[in-house]
Amino acid sequence: MNRRKFLILNGPNLGHLGIRQPDIYGQKTMDDLPRLIRATLGPERAAGIDWDMDQKNSEGALIDRLEEAHTSGTDGIVLNAGAYTHTSLALADCLAWIEVPCVEVHLSNVWARAESIRHQSLIAPWCIGVIAGFGLMGYALAVSALIEHLQNK
Repeated sequence: MNRRKFLILNGPNLGHLGIRQPDIYGQKTMDDLPRLIRATLGPERAAGIDWDMDQKNSEGALIDRLEEAHTSGTDGIVLNAGAYTHTSLALADCLAWIEVPCVEVHLSNVWARAESIRHQSLIAPWCIGVIAGFGLMGYALAVSALIEHLQNK
């Protein structure tokens, strides 16, 4: 099995999971994510992946990180752009040109949220899929989806 390099990138306010609106986003933190991914994938599949986790609050920093993923040979991206999902044409433009397979992730079910702006995604057209509403498990599902996508290319 070829080793794969993935970036798990989070947008604004996601550095405070567990304490930020736990009724919406849950009580787990990003520190729980590596264990959850390993447990979901199983030891053999998890052993074939190197991942880098990052979180940026500013739009420009997210774009810089995505461009870095392009130049560093990253095989796939799991992106929770937070509120920028719904507002950032600049992030969408970046995803369009870097051409690294990306899965959009949301902790909550954005289509069940009261704010109608959360029902649109400017980045979804440049992603291979969208996973929403499963909390941190969504990240593990996204990694699994990227593995399958890359194996089927």
